[in-house]
Amino acid sequence: MIFNTTVFAQTQSHIDSSEYILKIDQHVYSIYYVVNSDIIAMDIDPESKSLLIGLENTYDSKFIIDLEHELINAQDNEFVVLVDSQEVDYKITPDSDSSTFEFFVPVGSEEVEIIGTHVIPEFPFSAIFGLIIMISSIIIFTKVKPSFFKL
Repeated sequence: MIFNTTVFAQTQSHIDSSEYILKIDQHVYSIYYVVNSDIIAMDIDPESKSLLIGLENTYDSKFIIDLEHELINAQDNEFVVLVDSQEVDYKITPDSDSSTFEFFVPVGSEEVEIIGTHVIPEFPFSAIFGLIIMISSIIIFTKVKPSFFKL
């Protein structure tokens, strides 16, 4: 008896993931991620050579994010991952074009920072300042009691 079966392989990197489009100058990056949270913003901080990610409505979950080497990279793949300014352990799976990070984010987490040794250059400082103000404003307004907004 001969069985003829066809097997289709599918990479796991973009299955059941969300996509964030990050535009820096003329560059557009598709950042695929999986996390039980709402991503409110992502941006590059060239001063600290890091990717900043603003979160809200976060529940205990594994955060998986795929980042292109052109966007952020580190010598010997020695990144630092901070969740609400606390360093966390992470697993990294590099390939020729990108690296996939996996780490845990606890309930209530509001910011993730992935620090490398190189990020895409030529990003204006004023845009970073604007992002910080925007994220801070969102966090402050979400913490204010809902009765404040009633007329």
